[in-house]
Amino acid sequence: MRPEPIQRSHIGKARPANRTGAFEAPFWGRIGVAWRQLAGGMDAAGFSFEYHEWESGPAVDWSNSFHPQSVEICLNLEGAGWVAAGSDRMEFQPETAGFFGCNGATLRAGRAADQRHRFLSVEFSVDFLKSHLSPEAGELHPLVRECVESQQGALGISEVGPINHRQRDLLRSLLHPPVLKAAQRLWYESKALEFAAEFLFEAKDEPLCTRAHRLAQERVAKAKALMSANLENPPSLEELGRQVGCSHFYLSRTFTQETGMTISQWLRRARLELAAELLRSGSCNVTEASLRVGYSSLSHFSQAFHEVFGCCPGLYPVRTSSQSVPGHRAR
Repeated sequence: MRPEPIQRSHIGKARPANRTGAFEAPFWGRIGVAWRQLAGGMDAAGFSFEYHEWESGPAVDWSNSFHPQSVEICLNLEGAGWVAAGSDRMEFQPETAGFFGCNGATLRAGRAADQRHRFLSVEFSVDFLKSHLSPEAGELHPLVRECVESQQGALGISEVGPINHRQRDLLRSLLHPPVLKAAQRLWYESKALEFAAEFLFEAKDEPLCTRAHRLAQERVAKAKALMSANLENPPSLEELGRQVGCSHFYLSRTFTQETGMTISQWLRRARLELAAELLRSGSCNVTEASLRVGYSSLSHFSQAFHEVFGCCPGLYPVRTSSQSVPGHRAR
């Protein structure tokens, strides 16, 4: 998918806010939208991860949920939406992402009627951005730079582009934090900073070695996605190489360098993690789970499962709800 045409950021001076009132849960609840705060809080933490989902219905004035003095990233998974600052407007189509800033003035925004909408919002207060990003202000996107250098943030929008594999992996990880409950506050803050690093810096000419490393990461991420989409019958190594856009010899070597595992080792682990997820949810029994992830031999499945999780699949899960499976993948 080609990126949307790049728009220049519109950075306006602060104007008096023309609305006050509740945000998030009360707002989305009034219009019947499923809203869930995954972590954080603008007042307490300075960042917030918020997941939205609803099916069809009338058009929604989305701007009424925006925090003043904030920057918000939107990873738009389904449905069409738009945000406008002055005469500039960004269009969110499915599988696209971008960000916008609000300085207390009114951004205009809407979500289309009669569509399924699903998106993640990652919100940052201006104080949080100042605290963490001020030393790198010169490298930031102009909109974000204006936020950290001003007292009230900035009004404007970024370019919109397709969601890439790194961003998708970040999104998936939020749903199943791979740490103990006591460590999740720290873990989610680290993820907020990862989102900031991914989206809020200005793209400049990158060194050749950096570009090569980034391309290697993207190829490995694409290979993972292709295998994850069909764990029961994944593509052959040759087919993976063809779809990723390099020789299967190069892909195999790069994959091991990036992950520390061979492709077959990663695939085995991914299959067993999915089987564990199916057993934990109760949607499959042991035989069904083994077949679902591509094991034709129940004894081989049980042996492999025991090696990874330390118990036979018939006794799984053995962990408490406050713990998570090491290396667990969100799906």
